[in-house]
Order: sequence, then structure tokens, then C-alpha cells
Amino acid sequence: MGFRVAVAGASGYAGGEVLRLLAGHPDLEVVTVTGHSSVGRTIGEVQPHLRHHADLVLQETSAAVLAGHDVVFLALPHGQSGALAAQVADDVLVVDAGADHRLVDEADWRAFYPGEWHGAWAYGVPELPTAEGKQRQRLTGATRIAAPGCNASAVSLALAPAIAEGLALPHDLVAVLAVGPSGAGRSSRPDLSASELLGSANAYAVGGTHRHVPEILQNLSLVTGERGTVSFTPVLVPMARGILATCTARLAPGIEEAAVRAAYERAYGDERFVRLLPAGRFPAVQHTTGANTLLLGLAVDAAAGRLVVVAALDNLVKGTAGAAVQSANIALGLPEQAGLPIDGVAP
Repeated sequence: MGFRVAVAGASGYAGGEVLRLLAGHPDLEVVTVTGHSSVGRTIGEVQPHLRHHADLVLQETSAAVLAGHDVVFLALPHGQSGALAAQVADDVLVVDAGADHRLVDEADWRAFYPGEWHGAWAYGVPELPTAEGKQRQRLTGATRIAAPGCNASAVSLALAPAIAEGLALPHDLVAVLAVGPSGAGRSSRPDLSASELLGSANAYAVGGTHRHVPEILQNLSLVTGERGTVSFTPVLVPMARGILATCTARLAPGIEEAAVRAAYERAYGDERFVRLLPAGRFPAVQHTTGANTLLLGLAVDAAAGRLVVVAALDNLVKGTAGAAVQSANIALGLPEQAGLPIDGVAP
């Protein structure tokens, strides 16, 4: 017997990606979709690539419409999930793809987000190392899950194994990311238009102002109990989706590449969706497009005394919707890989 699913915000990029993944899921059946300005239209009209769910009609996003389901995915703008989720029955699995339930510290929320803080839910990156093992353990049986920020999960997974084993220091971390504009959502903005993006690249949220900074530090503190520092700079580039994160950390004295590589193999060697590439190889964004996969390549810059880790993922899949579905699978006791592709799309 399958689980009845509602997807709120199904007309947006993240919601649409949840629908695309669930089209191939053997146990999760989407029966309700909601939108905002698209109420009364079909998925086929607003998401024409989603033929599987084309006939579903978008309804108003309300607690009443979301009632009566086994699983609810919330793919809403930041600040809109908290009050709505509070009206959903406690025994329903709710997975929030927005930021409303990611941050444990209210002070972090108030420093980076407007509006009310609604508390933290189980964090939806199963492979993330913690002091007790993996974040996966905290998702088993959960009924409230916060899907990650796409940039935050890329940087956290890239650096956590080295920091967890004391091979790299948690302070003076640096991450520069090439990111596609789909991470900003589907709303029309001049700076995200093709005429502004094509043939250009520009940094934004420079100087520690990006909202994923506290999320990264929160994630990395799970392995040490110590809150470090990170200089985080995203760069908008003309690709529809994807993240290429170049992350560096100061190495502990005497650490060589073989020791670091061994730590990453211990952390991710048995993981299906997070993989370390062989020595000398580094991922490209295209290798992960459409897949629930994060690929890592690493090197040691001996002259600078720094570890360099390059991470690639699809921000809409492993960075958001794929992480949400993967976490839901774990919470429901389903095969973790159900509905989730590992092969990318090329060219």
C-alpha cells in the first residue's frame, strides 16, 4: 500500500523537481498539488515537462487542502512554511524544502532571515557525518524534516570528513561556489534573466552575508562540537542548474593527501549518493545534472598547507528535492534509493 502525498508549491522549481522524482517512486503517490498564482491550472500547463502528473490541478496552499495525506512536501518561499506546518497533524510526515526549520539557534535565524523562527527539525542530509555517526540516524522515524540549503549541503559534505578526523582545522575555511540561478526560485528577477546572465558571472552575498553561512557552521559543528569560521562566496554563472563548490581548509601539521583520502573513503565509501573520485580527478557540474548525486575530488596544496575539495551537485536534486525524497524514504522505512537516479544527463 502506497503513501498519499501532497506537494505544496508544486508550480516552482523545487516543487516541480519533487514531482519529477516522485513520478518514478514505487511507494509515494502524489494526489494533491498546490500553488499560489497558478491555482486552477494543471501541472501540464505550468510544468509542461512533467507529463506523469500533467492532469493534477493546482489548489490553494492551505492546511485544509493539505489535510488527509500521509506525506506533505513543502516547497514554499522562506518564511511561509512555519505557520502552515504547525497546522498539519503530528503523525503526518512533513518535509520542508525551505529554510524555516533548518537552524537550531534562534540567534542565527534572526541574523540572516526576517520573520518568526519556528525551531529546528531533523536535518535532511543523511550522509552528513556527526559525532554519533551519520545524520541518517536522526531521520529514522522522523515526522518533521528540514531539507537542506543546496550550497550548505555541498560545502558541509565536502569538508566534514577532514574536520571530523582532525585532519583539517574548522577555522579559516574558504568556499567559492559557481551556482546556477534556479537556486533562487522561479520568480522573475532582472538579475536572473538571460540577458543579464549570458556571457557573465557575478558574485553576490559577499562578505559573510549569505543565508547558508550559519547552516554550514551548524553542520560542521556536529562532528566537533566547535563552531568554526567560513568565508563563503557564491558566484552566479550562466547555467540553469548546478553547483561547483571549491572548498579549502587549513591542514593540521604533517597531514598528507593519502591520510585525507582515506578519511573520505571511510566517510563515504559505502554511500550511494556521495562519491569520492579517484586521485587526480575532479567533478564537473554536468556529471550530476538530473541525479541525486554529489561528486567530490580532492587534493592537497602542500605549499599553502591547505586541503582543496571540489564538490559538484545538481542544486535542484541532491541539493533540494532529492535530499527531501531521500530523507522521506528513510523516515518512512522505505529503501533509501527509491525514486532517486544516480546517473546524470549529458551532454
